[in-house]
Amino acid sequence: MKRSYSMFSSSSSSSSSRRTEYDVFLSFRGEDTRNNFTSHLYSALCQKGIYTFLDDDKLERGKSISPELLKAIENSRCSVIVLSENYASSSWCLDELVKILECREAFKQIVLPIFYHVDPSHVRKQIGSFGEPFHRYEQDFSQKVQKWRNALTQVASLAGWALHDGNEAKFIQDFIAKVSNKLGVAQLNISEDLFGMDSRLEKLNVCVCTSSLDNVHFIGICGLGGIGKTTLAKAYYDWMSSQFEGCSFLTNIREVCEKKENGLVYLQNLLLSDILNGLPTEVRDIHKGMDMIRSKLCRKKVLVVLDDIDKFDQLKALAGKNNWFGSGSRIIVTTRDESLLLSTYMDCSIYRVEELSYSEGLRLFSNKAFKSTHPSKEYEKLSEQVIAYAHGLPLALEVLGSFLCGKSVNQWESAVDRLKEYPNKEIMKVLQISFDGLEEIEKSIFLDIACFFNGVEEDNIIQIMDSCGFFTEIGIRVLIDKSLLHVDNHDKVRMHDLLQAMGKEIVRGKSRHEPGRRCRIWDYDDLCHVLEHNTVRGFSHN
Repeated sequence: MKRSYSMFSSSSSSSSSRRTEYDVFLSFRGEDTRNNFTSHLYSALCQKGIYTFLDDDKLERGKSISPELLKAIENSRCSVIVLSENYASSSWCLDELVKILECREAFKQIVLPIFYHVDPSHVRKQIGSFGEPFHRYEQDFSQKVQKWRNALTQVASLAGWALHDGNEAKFIQDFIAKVSNKLGVAQLNISEDLFGMDSRLEKLNVCVCTSSLDNVHFIGICGLGGIGKTTLAKAYYDWMSSQFEGCSFLTNIREVCEKKENGLVYLQNLLLSDILNGLPTEVRDIHKGMDMIRSKLCRKKVLVVLDDIDKFDQLKALAGKNNWFGSGSRIIVTTRDESLLLSTYMDCSIYRVEELSYSEGLRLFSNKAFKSTHPSKEYEKLSEQVIAYAHGLPLALEVLGSFLCGKSVNQWESAVDRLKEYPNKEIMKVLQISFDGLEEIEKSIFLDIACFFNGVEEDNIIQIMDSCGFFTEIGIRVLIDKSLLHVDNHDKVRMHDLLQAMGKEIVRGKSRHEPGRRCRIWDYDDLCHVLEHNTVRGFSHN
C-alpha cells in the first residue's frame, strides 16, 4: 500500500528551487473560521505531516502586517487562503493576500483558494461582504485600496475549491489529498505485512514536526518489548532518509553494549562512518568519540536512529546534546524507558506505540498463520482466542501465528490450552528483558501487581504495599516509565495481559511443582494444595 506524507520542505520542489521552511501558509479570517473550519484543516494538514504555519491568535494586530507573517509567507511552498464572509473586513488579511500573490509571481509559490460559504463572483467583483469594507478603506487606506482590489480579483480567478453546505470533513479529506499532490509529497511504500503501520507513521510524523525545521529535535518511540518500536523507526527511516545530508540507524544498542567489548566505541565509529560515507574514523575511547561526533556532525543535517537504548550513558556517548548536530537534524530513539529521554533532553517529543486493534491483529495473525488476510472457517474461534491472548502485541501475534501455521485443529486446541498454563518462551524472553533490568524492590512491586493488584486503584495499592515496607509510589512511577504499567482514566493500575502472565510465570518458576515454596500464591487450587499438605511456614490475616 502507499501513503503520502511530507515533513521537510524539499529544495528540489517543482514549485521553487529555493529553500523553504514551511509546506503551507494558512491565510484566514480568525473571527470567521479559526475555531472551526480552519482549526480542523490545520489539524488534518499536520496529521499528514504537512508542515503548516498558523498565526498565533494572541499576536498583537496593528495597522500593518507583522514582519513574522511576511517572512512565513515568503518561506512557504504553498499558501492556502480561506476566503470567508468577513475576510475582506480585515486589512491584515488583505495585506497577507497581496504578499501571497507577490510570492506567487516571484517564486512560483502554489496558491490554493478555498471559498468558504462565499460566492467567488463576490470576491472577484468586490460586492456584498467583499465590497462593503472598501467604503471605509477609501478613507483610511487610500494608497492600498487598488492593490487589495486587484488581489481579490486575481485570487478569485484562480482554480480553487468552493464549500457551501457540504460535508466539511469530506471536503477537508479531499482537499488534503489535492494539497499533497500539488506539493509532490514523498511516497511511502509500506510492506504489505506491516499492518497498522500507516496510522502510526502519521502520528509519529506529527511528533517529528512539532519543532521548527531549523531546530535539532529528539523524538522518543516508547513502549513495551515486542510492541513494534524498531519496526516503526525503520519504516520512518527508510522513508525519510533521502531528505538528509547523512543518516545512520544503530540497531540493538542494548545488546551490542552487553555483548561487545567497548561496545559504545564501536557504535560511535559506526555512527561516524555511516554519516561520513565510510571515511575512516579513529575513535579509540568514548570521550574522543563524543568530541568527534560533535566536531564532524555539527554542521550536517542528519537523521539518526538509536535503537533499543536502555542506559543513560548510551545517549550521552552517541547523542549527548543538540549542538552535536546540524540545523534540521532529527534524532529518533527507541526505548522501553521514556524517563531516559525526558531526563536527558528538555524538549524531546514522545510517541508511545499503541497496541494493534483487533482488526489489525487479526490481519497480522492471519498473515502468519494462514498466509491470508482472514482465518480459515474451521479455525475462526481458535484464532479469536489467540488474538485475545496476544492483546494487540505484534510480537506475540507473529510468533504464535508462525508456530501454528500448518497445524491441525486438534493441535491448535492443544496449543491454546497450553498457553493458559505455560506462556510461550520466545515471547516471554523478549518481555522479561525489562523485568531483568529492574532493581529488586521494583521487581517485587511488579510481581505483586501481576499476581494480586492488576486493575486495582493506585491509591489502594500504595496503601497496602507501603504497609509492607515498600516505597510504592515511586516504584509504580518507575514501572510506568519502563512501559511495564499504566494508570487508566479511573486511576486503576493496568498491566498488559502478557506482562501479567510473565510475572506469574516468574513466580511459578521458583517452584513449579511445590506451590508452598513460592513467595506468592493467587490460584485457588494452589492455595488448597498448600493448605492440604501443610507446607505453609506461616500465615497471617488481619
